[in-house]
Amino acid sequence: MSELEFREAVRQALDEELERDERVFLMGEDVAVAGGVFAVTPGLLERHGPDRVIDTPISELAMTGAAYGAALTGKRPVLEIMFGDFLALSMDSLINQATKYWFLTGGRQSVPLVIRSVVGGGGRFGAIHSQMPVSWLMGIPGLKIAAPATPADAKGLLKAAIRDDNPVLFFEHKRLYSVKGEVNGDVVPLGRARVVREGSDVTLVSAMKSVHDCLAAAEQLAGQGVQAEVVDLRTIRPVDLDTVLASVRKTNRIAVVEEGPLTGGWAGEVLALVTEHGLGDLDDAWRITTPDSPIPYSPALEDAHLPGPERIAREVLSRP
Repeated sequence: MSELEFREAVRQALDEELERDERVFLMGEDVAVAGGVFAVTPGLLERHGPDRVIDTPISELAMTGAAYGAALTGKRPVLEIMFGDFLALSMDSLINQATKYWFLTGGRQSVPLVIRSVVGGGGRFGAIHSQMPVSWLMGIPGLKIAAPATPADAKGLLKAAIRDDNPVLFFEHKRLYSVKGEVNGDVVPLGRARVVREGSDVTLVSAMKSVHDCLAAAEQLAGQGVQAEVVDLRTIRPVDLDTVLASVRKTNRIAVVEEGPLTGGWAGEVLALVTEHGLGDLDDAWRITTPDSPIPYSPALEDAHLPGPERIAREVLSRP
């Protein structure tokens, strides 16, 4: 057990999987010589060589197509798309090809492709470098979406993603890179949520940085006599409904906190599942999200745009 920054946990996962399996390779813009624009991949080129840590041209569609082709030939590519906003340029290769191939071949051909991408607001990157593209991709059959909140899960989930036999999107929130935490190196299975704080009055469900906001809100609520239970989904697709329902049976109230627009977001999907399968346990259910507008660049406006701890606590206290 050691304490690592989130970015170092990601780097260790990549390093160890490159060492463990010669089929694994890393590619993306500035991942090799520069060590990544967020300093996540330094030293990997020197350790594993230019055939396995590869700088690519600036073309998300081209690099996704290349990674998809490599996966079909038996390699296990890990592709970095620098910002999640740019995944729109990868959609054809990812959605129309990579996620469908296993189905089209009757389960005979897997596509072990991982796409790592930096997402999220709060870093003053503006409207087209701060989006949370989960809702774009939530409805794609055959695509898993990993969304770690801690260094331990960053390492463990990335290892699981690289070992998975079909496409996985691995989202890294830019505001988490400097967060430190204990890491034991265990592989964390995809599709298993975790209760990170026990409570009896309301369930707060979230992923990535918003988990930390929920924990901070829970501390504020405890001072008001409200005990909030916080569930970290860890994987948004597949979602661990059993863990969420078990929490709702305790608290009878659920708020899903999503850093993303209200309309069409994954929070609505979680609430729909809870309503379908746990309606008898529900007294209240709602979403806490960003407005249906682009993310502002202004620091004050961006802070107001994002669902932070104060807003989460305030909304919980305002409910009947």
